[in-house]
Amino acid sequence: MKRKKSYIIATVIIVILILIVAGLAVRTYIKQKQPQEAAGPLEQGERTAIAVRITPVVKGTIENSVMINGDVLAVNQVSIYSTMGGKITETLFSVGDRVSQGTVVAMVDPSRPGQIYSESPVVSTIGGTILQAPVRRGDTVSTQTAVYVVGDLSSLMVETFIPERFSNAARRGLAALVMLEALPGEVFNAVVAEISPVLDPASRTLRIRLLFTGNADARIKSGMFATISLVTNTHRDVPVIPRGAIINTYGSWIVFVADENNIVSRREITLGLENEELIEVIQGLETGELVVSQGQNFLSDGDLIRIVE
Repeated sequence: MKRKKSYIIATVIIVILILIVAGLAVRTYIKQKQPQEAAGPLEQGERTAIAVRITPVVKGTIENSVMINGDVLAVNQVSIYSTMGGKITETLFSVGDRVSQGTVVAMVDPSRPGQIYSESPVVSTIGGTILQAPVRRGDTVSTQTAVYVVGDLSSLMVETFIPERFSNAARRGLAALVMLEALPGEVFNAVVAEISPVLDPASRTLRIRLLFTGNADARIKSGMFATISLVTNTHRDVPVIPRGAIINTYGSWIVFVADENNIVSRREITLGLENEELIEVIQGLETGELVVSQGQNFLSDGDLIRIVE
């Protein structure tokens, strides 16, 4: 009996000793393993460079413009009226015909029932081309009814109406670009030649007229639909960067500037004029500094970058 008890006690002691030794071995293994694992990331490299494109800050010219629609008209275009009311007995010209100043273009019979009068001639007050012929033989007209519209097609203009918010920017001599629906892909230069002194109270727009500059193009015709890019403001010799380089963060505009070690720093800037491609920097950048123009959305202050051409 005593021998059996001694055997059990010895077995328990051996098991306890085995557990103690195993625990010490595991602890030693963990201590040896931890330094190696901690050193692993450092051996792979201190930082991961982010691929970006950069653009230098340069001085250039930037323009603000507004896109509006208009119509091509003859510069000298007038409506021809009869001096007497009555019935049109004869129209002597059609649309497209040329007339001279003083030419009789139509005849009007001013007779009333029970009365007989001789026909009254309608005379063109200018020389040019018949643009419109709104009445026909047999129509009754008054002295306020246009019988013909005559225009001098040797000189054309563009008439358009600009919104009220841009009305103060309109001035004579302001440059503009004109695109015509009938001539896609071509751009014509023009300048503002006439500005209405008042706004239209119904549409809140200001009527302006532009003259084409350079040699006359015979393909441009009165009545064509035009799209006008009107330059409302111009800044020359100012720092500019691509629009895509800027980021809006909580109401502030920022860019990332790269140094000679390819480390970027976050920079808050003040913006000026802008167009579809460029934007003016009023404050925060100097000419020659390198800004990240692509890939900046993944950057943080102090990141390492890899410049991609």
